[in-house]
Amino acid sequence: MTATQDQTIYERAFKLEGAVALVTGTGSGLGEAAAHALAAAGARLVVTELPDRLDRAEATAIALRAQHGAQATAVPLDVTDLGSIGACVAAAVDAYDGRLDILVNNAGLNVPQMAFDVTEEAWDRVLDVNLKGLFFMCQAAGRRMRDQSPQGGAIVNVASQMGLVGYVKRAAYCSSKAAVVNLTRVLCFEWAEYNIRVNAVAPTFVETPLTRPMFEDPVFKEDVFRRIPLGRLATPEDVAHAVVYLASPAAAMVTGHTLVVDGGWTAV
Repeated sequence: MTATQDQTIYERAFKLEGAVALVTGTGSGLGEAAAHALAAAGARLVVTELPDRLDRAEATAIALRAQHGAQATAVPLDVTDLGSIGACVAAAVDAYDGRLDILVNNAGLNVPQMAFDVTEEAWDRVLDVNLKGLFFMCQAAGRRMRDQSPQGGAIVNVASQMGLVGYVKRAAYCSSKAAVVNLTRVLCFEWAEYNIRVNAVAPTFVETPLTRPMFEDPVFKEDVFRRIPLGRLATPEDVAHAVVYLASPAAAMVTGHTLVVDGGWTAV
């Protein structure tokens, strides 16, 4: 086999030409980067944001068309509303020939509070978005992928290194992300017969406009950086590349796995 043939084989392994990908929370940061990476790999995109922030998803869709020549549709989504979830998945399926090949569950939030100070409202808000909403997105998309078996599909859940280790002011967040890691394993077993692969990525702190203000605190910044052997925060693109791998044919034998993108934090 020639070097050119080798290159062609590996390029195809990571290609998503024509696949339909639904990404939640694409107005900025990791979700936006994941949408761009999937579009660059050839996917057709359904990008989402909360109804009152839909203009951000629409801006992402415009950028996907301009930069990658991708087909991209913006759809409103509130993952705490099951009706909104159902309408979003239906819109995604209707947009592209009745197909849904990839779901990236990116929408999430954190309410930093010391454990003694966590309120019921904050706890419910974090768990409703990070776990309950993610599960029902999996369910709605998974039903569609089941119906198109044996083609199946790929689900990539955005967990966190905080689903594997603990950290201060993250009782609810760590709990929600640990649940995502184990939920990913459960769905892997239940849905393998339909050729639906379910995996997760677990990033460390990612440098985004939303997280940047946290690192203005020098004590917090020093603590985080000393825990990361590679000595830097992750970029949205670092995580997006892992998402593309798990969604692609290159990961055809990978399911139930959590791919940690943490610069070594959880290894020490």
